Amino acid sequence: MIYLDNAATTFPKPLAVRQAMNNSFSYCANPGRAGHKLSIKASEAIFDCRNRISQLFNFDKPENIILTSGCTFALNTVIKGVLRKGDHVVISSLEHNSVVRPLEKLSESGFITYSVAEVFECDDDKTLDSFRKAFKDKTKLVVCTHASNVFGIKLPISRIGALCRYYGILFCVDAAQTAGLLSIDISDTSVDYLCIAGHKGLYGPMGTGALLINTETIPDSLCEGGTGSSSLNSLQPEVLPDKFESGTVNLHGMSGLSSGIEFVSKRKVTQIFTHELLLIKALYHNLNSMENVILYTKEPSNEFHVPLLSFNINGLDSESVAHLLDSKYNIAVRAGIHCSPLAHKYMKTDDIGTVRISPSIFSTQADIKALTTAIFQLSNNKKIFI
Repeated sequence: MIYLDNAATTFPKPLAVRQAMNNSFSYCANPGRAGHKLSIKASEAIFDCRNRISQLFNFDKPENIILTSGCTFALNTVIKGVLRKGDHVVISSLEHNSVVRPLEKLSESGFITYSVAEVFECDDDKTLDSFRKAFKDKTKLVVCTHASNVFGIKLPISRIGALCRYYGILFCVDAAQTAGLLSIDISDTSVDYLCIAGHKGLYGPMGTGALLINTETIPDSLCEGGTGSSSLNSLQPEVLPDKFESGTVNLHGMSGLSSGIEFVSKRKVTQIFTHELLLIKALYHNLNSMENVILYTKEPSNEFHVPLLSFNINGLDSESVAHLLDSKYNIAVRAGIHCSPLAHKYMKTDDIGTVRISPSIFSTQADIKALTTAIFQLSNNKKIFI
């Protein structure tokens, strides 16, 4: 199979990731809960994962790296842990439901309000001005994606962060689509909360992620319980990362994530990005010449996009195209709304969705050539497939 659904989760996982997870079963004692050799070895594996995250994002506070079940949990921790009654939030017009739904839950009861700042593709000045105009006296938090999971449009997070810092507003970045694909130096930005997924660009297993807290404003915890520390105290410890890591840590997942980060570090983030962008640019040029194919963004560029492309074929709905690519050509892609209705409303595709193509470091020019041939055949022979 040609797998081009890496924005959902990367596949295949590197062999070293699978080996690291398998090896972790040989010492799967509870980390941080005992002093025997197996528990200590498990604790060291968790420590190594935290340190690798710290190094990748140039973050000198590994204790402020909270290991989570994914980017969604990290985002919910910030949104529900920071906001108070009457607060106002600003998000972008490209947000995923992992941002929109928790905000809707808080706003439907009148607890908070939020506004949507429009993003302007390839015009960071207008995007920045859009955020500025959305600010209100009670704006406490800005949450925005680093890059759209539907259209690959990149947001100027350094400039948005600087704007937030100027106005005294907390800034949270959803890096689900960019961690491991774009260089993110948290020490050189005004990002207060960085939320990452482990199973996408970091090539780790599903069920892994992290929240990097780069501010003195610590969110409330969403979950309380055993941490292996301060056990005589019935209150949740305030020390990090314990405050947010109740229960048994996902040793096997974090072992895999640690190995995935090592894989990315050795391959170099910039080289991974360059490889994938070359593939997407080639696909864009191929599809742009096809009469019945609809493209929604400008040609992907280093400055304004990540390697991801959405399209449709006139006369075929997106789900049908994805099904045909899978069943007749053995090519895996994703179609529909991609859990991001705001992004589709922004591009006016909320009634039809899109077909999304997202390569990985393992994707090849041959994969793109095969996909191009398949789309050409589908777009020119629609009637035989309906």
